[in-house]
Amino acid sequence: MNRQALGYVLFAVFLAAIPMLGIYPIFAMKIMCYALFACAFNLLLGFTGLLSFGHAAFLGSAAYASGHAIKVWGFSPELGILYGVAIAGLLGVVMGALAIRRSGIYFAMITMALSQMVYFFFLQAKFTGGEDGLQGVPRGTLFGLIDLKSDLNLYYLVMTIFVLGYFIIWRTVHSPFGQVLKAIRENEPRAISLGYDVERFKLLAFVLSALLAGLAGSTKMLIFVSATLSDATWQMSGLVILMTLIGGLGTLVGPVLGAFIVVLLENKVGDFGAAVAKLTGVEWFQRLGESVTIVIGLIFVICVLAFRRGVVGEVNAWLEKRKAVSTQA
Repeated sequence: MNRQALGYVLFAVFLAAIPMLGIYPIFAMKIMCYALFACAFNLLLGFTGLLSFGHAAFLGSAAYASGHAIKVWGFSPELGILYGVAIAGLLGVVMGALAIRRSGIYFAMITMALSQMVYFFFLQAKFTGGEDGLQGVPRGTLFGLIDLKSDLNLYYLVMTIFVLGYFIIWRTVHSPFGQVLKAIRENEPRAISLGYDVERFKLLAFVLSALLAGLAGSTKMLIFVSATLSDATWQMSGLVILMTLIGGLGTLVGPVLGAFIVVLLENKVGDFGAAVAKLTGVEWFQRLGESVTIVIGLIFVICVLAFRRGVVGEVNAWLEKRKAVSTQA
């Protein structure tokens, strides 16, 4: 077993042991949902070179679709999740077919515009609950056997979904299809000259990314038993970009680490301010309250500037440099 495989096994064991370590399960599940969302986005940007500013549309649409199917239509949790993923996939086909006709900033702006259209649809539609969102979605019973009202049962379901989604991305990246995506990212005209139908590969990558983002959205809905407009805003699209950049663009582990960092800072704003105040003796920092996010934003900017490849990317570059030096010696 190589080091990478061993690392994945140890990480899976750690995930399975989290409930026994006294870590709040809801917090851990939230991180896994955002990590899957970031990994799905990274498949499109990091491995295909397509910057989407509208990925929140897939997260939000799957959340609303799953929540409505479970609460109103009486779907079981597994069918509700599959329905949400299917809706996200269909939306991905429509948005992808329109967006891949352009590249660069034009592609990004088209995805953002389409995402905003989806957002305003959710804002006006009656079944979404408008600004109040879709609340009180029952978790139900998985396959008629496992009661998901238990946070422990739900945790292992979310963990299974995350591991499955991550494996799909890993397998895609290491497949011939994934190699073509990398070729498109590095040199699209060359990929065209080699006879590849670039638009078809881009569309497939876009739809796969949308499906996985939808899987994250449906799972998040089940955790918090609600779907809200915050899942479909452009800020959410920006947040997933931030997760990917901080963790490491074009790496498999980077988005997971980026999601952990972002969610940790998002949920620990008060604790963060108190800790800084205690360490530095600067009491006004603790009095900033929610405005401490400005300081956190500055930390993000510094991280992006200092770690141009992201945290994992910089570590990988350092290890490769060290390996090259040792080889020459």
